[in-house]
Amino acid sequence: MAVVGSRQAMAESRLGMDVVIVTRDRRASLLRTLDHLVALPEQPHIIVVDNASGDGTESAVRAAYPDVEVVRLAFNAGAAGRTVGVTCSRARYVAFADDDSWWAPGALAAAVEVLDEAPTLAVLVARLLVGRQNRLDPVCEQLADSPLGVCRGAPARAVAGFPACAAVVRRQPFLDVGGFHPKYGVGGEEELLALDLMAAGWELGYVDQVVAHHHPASEERAGRGRRQVRNALWTTWLRRSPPAVARETTSLLLAGLRDPQARHGVIDALVGLPWVLGERRQVPAAVEEASEVCARSG
Repeated sequence: MAVVGSRQAMAESRLGMDVVIVTRDRRASLLRTLDHLVALPEQPHIIVVDNASGDGTESAVRAAYPDVEVVRLAFNAGAAGRTVGVTCSRARYVAFADDDSWWAPGALAAAVEVLDEAPTLAVLVARLLVGRQNRLDPVCEQLADSPLGVCRGAPARAVAGFPACAAVVRRQPFLDVGGFHPKYGVGGEEELLALDLMAAGWELGYVDQVVAHHHPASEERAGRGRRQVRNALWTTWLRRSPPAVARETTSLLLAGLRDPQARHGVIDALVGLPWVLGERRQVPAAVEEASEVCARSG
């Protein structure tokens, strides 16, 4: 991989937090996102991981934002590109953004304050506002009403999942559990990471006062729904208890009978079953219970 930009990869943001963006072939959207991020009063160090774009993303970012660090990959690593970005960072915390999302002014400083005071919190999940109307993302409604109560040492609602574009992670725990799985691509990749962090004793917390914005593209990437079904099955098979495996597998198999995308996702998951069985590691009972409680409430 090649690194460009005027700052060195070893540089640490004065904020103690870097922003990592993973992108592929969305140059215009990425440049808009960078407009917002470079204008933040916190002035975070920004790392763009380019998943082998073919639209001139690297050169455009270099020309427009010489202080932004660019890591260009020779292949599309999907969500695992974020792990590459976190590896390049030397900050204590890393905030994720997509090429169509950004953080509100003051949000990153507020996140640092919460994380500094909450040593058990590995992921801070922000309130996510969608589009020009600033509509609350429905997932945040679920997170705010999480049945898991409050985090032990943080002014945050304990949760068992998160959307990556509204997440700030504590760098070392993220890397210790392996980050985003390299086989998952983009689509439901957060669930496995959440389970692994909780299994390692960390908490995930929703903080309504920290705000991120998401202006999604009008069209989703091809095959996203298919990947979401595949990844949901892989995560279940990799980490969940036998009863959960039986229940979730049956549910998604039935979905595959009705929907072609789900059917293809089930087939893709079955193709990956040999490596999944080789990596299976069931989460502790407490984590399984938390997942069950959240699933029932959702």
